[in-house]
Amino acid sequence: MDYALEERVVEVLKTVFDPEIPVNIYDLGLIYRIELSEDNSELSVDMTLTAPNCPAADFIVEDVRQKLETITGLKKVEVNLVFEPEWDKNMMSEEAKMELGFL
Repeated sequence: MDYALEERVVEVLKTVFDPEIPVNIYDLGLIYRIELSEDNSELSVDMTLTAPNCPAADFIVEDVRQKLETITGLKKVEVNLVFEPEWDKNMMSEEAKMELGFL
């Protein structure tokens, strides 16, 4: 795996925000899996939402897909919305918990 490319994917994911929460989706713990193909041309991401009925779901998933597609070298980007395991606030980074007042 190309760790520089994976770091770039994480950087891009950190630019996506739920419109209702001032923390990026990566630090919120909404990204469950990042997988690159052997030749690093295809990317698959499993992500969830803070709630299954999130009104911004379509916007957030499309924002993720569009931003990841801008990464040089990727020919295919797949974003899978999953709800197992169910998200909870313990999945957030320490920074996100501090930002939202959970610490």
